[in-house]
Parts: sequence; structure tokens; C-alpha cells
Amino acid sequence: MRYAIIFLGILCFSCSVDKEVLSGTLEAAINETAIVRDNIIACAASNVNDDRTSVFLYPRVGATNIRYFETRSATSDKNDFSEYDEYDVNPQDVFNGYLKKIETRVEEGAWVIVTFEEDDKVHLCNPIRIKKDSKPTEVLNDGITITNSRMPTFSWPEGIYDDTIIYFQVVSDANDNLLSGTYTEDRTFQYYNTINVVLNVTRETPPELEYNLDYNFTLMGVSEDNWVNLFVEIPFVLEED
Repeated sequence: MRYAIIFLGILCFSCSVDKEVLSGTLEAAINETAIVRDNIIACAASNVNDDRTSVFLYPRVGATNIRYFETRSATSDKNDFSEYDEYDVNPQDVFNGYLKKIETRVEEGAWVIVTFEEDDKVHLCNPIRIKKDSKPTEVLNDGITITNSRMPTFSWPEGIYDDTIIYFQVVSDANDNLLSGTYTEDRTFQYYNTINVVLNVTRETPPELEYNLDYNFTLMGVSEDNWVNLFVEIPFVLEED
């Protein structure tokens, strides 16, 4: 499990400091600006060994000026942009920049929105509900099956929470390069067969996997309010018959 431990450390335990609140709200940030709502893929997960939260997003090619906002309290209306304060954060690379991560401390029950600029518009993600105390992200190491094929099939259990609605799968190589990134509603995915894929962030047709090389399979099971219920990271090697 050496590779899993290394990756999980990168994903969840990298060094960060408490964020600094900036002057301004989300409402002010998008005032008199063309916006596109619900147009960023983002979610959040609790860290394993501390009370921080990792907010993940997919920055499309050409996206700039990533910004982070959260509501002042758990009772704030998620659709009231005047309730979201901006915080200074330092987005970190995941999968060599294919994804971004913002690691921070957020109050249980608060809502989070990340934005970026693209094509002269400000794009917003769906509000993310923070459930680090009520539903800490489950890290699962058992029950995952991977068939021994150059187009392997991955299957996994539901986990302890029953409100997961979609699963994000990443197949990456030993250098953390993302080969495929897909979403399914099913608890199974075959690399690289998109028959049951409902959302695809793979930018190019991925290569066929090779025998006797190190790969990783990463999974996030996400609820309707964009909280990561389930996290899986499994290294695997295909063995030639």
C-alpha cells in the first residue's frame, strides 16, 4: 500500500495554514459581471487526521483566478450570495494540476462556493455543504475489485452512507498523471468504456494500460450537496498471463 499512503498524504495531509478573510462577498464579486451558475465541477471531503476540509475542483483549460467563498454560518441561505465571504486561499495541484485542491478549516454545516474566470465570465460551482462532523468522509481500502485486463473493470461497495448519487473515478499512472476522469451513477466502471459514464473530464483518449506497470485507481462517492461520502485509493499492477 506504499503508493496509496503517498497519494493520500498528498491529497489530505499537505501543509496549510488558517485562511485569511478578505474584504468582500460573493455578491460583490459578481456584481455587474456576467456569471454562469453551477458550471464548475467541485466537491469537498473531510481530512482524516485533523479538522480541515479539502475542497476539490476541476479547472478547465483556460480557467483563471480561482476564488473561494464560504457562508458566515451553518444557518445561512446557500442561495444568498451576500452571506458568502471571500477568503484568501492557495489552490494546490492534484494529479499534476489536472485537479485543484483548497485545504482549509470550515464550520460544520457551512456552504462553500468556488469560482473561476473563463471566456470573460465568472463561473460558479453548485454550493457545497460541509459535513465534516456529521458525515466524515469514509476512507475505504477493502471490497474494491479490479479485473486483470488492459481494460480493467473496477467495482466498489456503497460504503456506510446511503445518499451517494454519483461516483468520480480517476485512473492515474505512477507519476500521478491523470489518464481518465469519469463519473458514473453505477458502482462499476471499465477503463476506458464510457457506456455508463454520465460526465467525462478526460481531455484526450487515454492510452491502453500496460502490464507490469504501477497504476492507481482513485474514487470519490459524492452526495447531492457535493459532499464526498466515500474515498478510495488503490494501487494496482496488471499481470501478464
